[in-house]
Parts: sequence; C-alpha cells; structure tokens
Amino acid sequence: MRLELGIVKIEDVQFAEETTVRDSTLFVNKKELIALIRQDDRLSEVDVELARPGEEARIIPVKDVIEPRVKVSGPGELFPGVIGKMGTVGSGRTNVLRGAAIVTVGRIIGFQEGFIDMSGPGAEYTPFSQTNNVALILNPVDGLAPHAHEEAVRLAGLKAAFYMGKACKDISPDELEVYELSPVNDTTLPRVAYVQTLLSEGLLHDTYLYGVDAKKILPSLIHPNEVMDGAIVSGNCVSACDKHTTYHHLNNPVIKELYRRHGKDLIFIGVVIRNRNVTLSENERRSDYAIKFM
Repeated sequence: MRLELGIVKIEDVQFAEETTVRDSTLFVNKKELIALIRQDDRLSEVDVELARPGEEARIIPVKDVIEPRVKVSGPGELFPGVIGKMGTVGSGRTNVLRGAAIVTVGRIIGFQEGFIDMSGPGAEYTPFSQTNNVALILNPVDGLAPHAHEEAVRLAGLKAAFYMGKACKDISPDELEVYELSPVNDTTLPRVAYVQTLLSEGLLHDTYLYGVDAKKILPSLIHPNEVMDGAIVSGNCVSACDKHTTYHHLNNPVIKELYRRHGKDLIFIGVVIRNRNVTLSENERRSDYAIKFM
C-alpha cells in the first residue's frame, strides 16, 4: 500500500469571491462556506473568522482541528464512512493544504474545551498557533441534545475541510511525502507494531474509525497509511488536556517516526487500533484482544 501526500504549502488565508489557492495563499468564499454548513438544520447560526499566526486572537472553545485535504487518486474518499463513501483509504495520492486548518468553535457543554492563542505566551503551547486557521463558529437550534450538537459540529468541520481541500486538487504540490512499508530482508531487526489507543469513554469523549464509534469495536490491525489518510476522526469534545484532534490523527507523529526507522533499526509491521473505555473489565478485554496481534 503506497500513499503519496502532495504537500501544498499555505502561508496565508484571506476571504475572497472564490475558494482557491494561489501564491501559497488560501482564499475562502465566506458566503459559500456558510451556505454549505447551514444545510444542517441543527445549526441556527454559522459564522466564519480567520486567525493567522502572530495575530492578537484567541480561539475558544475549540472542538476539533482538521487539516484540509482531498483525494486526487486511488480508492476511497476523504473521511470514509463519515462524509465520504465507505472504502479503504491509505493508497494513491492525497493533496494536503499544509499550514491551513479548520477549527470548529462553539459551546456544547460547559467550558471544558481547549483554546488556541495565536500570539503571546499561550501560543507556545499549541501547534495551531502556527497554522492559518479558518474558524467555524457554530451555534445550535434551541433544545438540541449535546450528542446531536456534537455530531453537527463534527460534520461541519469535516465538510469544511473537504470543501477547502478541493481547492488544491489540481495543483502541483510543493513537496511529495511517500509512505510505503517496503520489504525488509534483515531478519535480525525487531518487528514493531504501534498500538494506538482511541479515546472512547462516551460522554463526548469519542473517536470514530471509518465512521464507527470506537466504543463498539474490538482491537483491529490496520495499515498505518489508513490512519494518515482520514480513517480516524476525532469526537473528543470536552477534554482539553488529553484531546486528540482529527489533525493529530492525520499527522500522527508516532507513525511518521516508525516509518523513518523502518528498515534501519526496526521493521514497522502495522497499527493495532484499540479503544479506551471507562471500566477496568472493558479495558482488560480490549488489552487481551490487542495482544493477539503481537
């Protein structure tokens, strides 16, 4: 399975009459984006603001951060089982707007969520102070239940990332990253699997694998390219301290490091996805099952 990520570098974001990419700038048609998000009748108010590195701006309360991307070739669609048709991702070409991010914002339950400072001391504690952020400010209709509210906000962010990503589909990328588990003949190297735990405690501490709530899955062996091509979507909504955004899954640093070392001092054999539940018995069950893949 070979995945090519075509990196289109973004150094600025601006509103314009057309959503496009030109001269390392992402131009966004605000009215068109709002109209797209407003198709979900669970949202009563939608607005879009821009936040660039170094500006005196704080984004709060943050729900999710998503990197805009688009499938250029190969099977599957972006965020399969959620907004894309179901199909295995992880191969072909995906273009990436590197340096841009969609940030979903809005109060769902309390103020336990994260924030992003674009400048000042707080900017040092988040990588998203260095991205050109398109913030979606989303308010629900009266009386909407928290889980339905979270779903509406989650889908809005993914739709926006897909909408933005289409702007770079036909652009020649600035760089090309290639991810492929090539055969290794050195049998003395240790074989290493990465056990990735997905937050799945419920109560808006959720994660989705191919659109399935991770609480409902048994540990599964998947190709690392699937993770980096949109198979995992964050539903972590009220945990600022240990939240993994969709952006983190798309750019998983552990997977990137294991790829870098593959064939040098280890053999990277794949990713075991397991969930993290709230009871000891459930966690023991998942851990015991995950060991079967070793």
